[in-house]
Amino acid sequence: MNEPLTLILFVFAIIAGIAALTVRDLLVASFVLMAYSFVMALIYAEMGAVDVAFTEASVGAGVSGVFFIAALYFLKRRSKD
Repeated sequence: MNEPLTLILFVFAIIAGIAALTVRDLLVASFVLMAYSFVMALIYAEMGAVDVAFTEASVGAGVSGVFFIAALYFLKRRSKD
């Protein structure tokens, strides 16, 4: 296991998690969550769990990201006042 790479990926995952909680725009939050999921997939792949990494990348970063963006499409983002 490559320790400096793992540490860098964990730092990116923590930053992405905090950013997803603090950002005000929901569209940006969904993209940050997709980035978090992709970083977690990289961590899993670096640890040797390639099947878990593939599942995390396809479901976490792919499918749920598309569902988040599709749900945001049906929400009103601005008031007409």
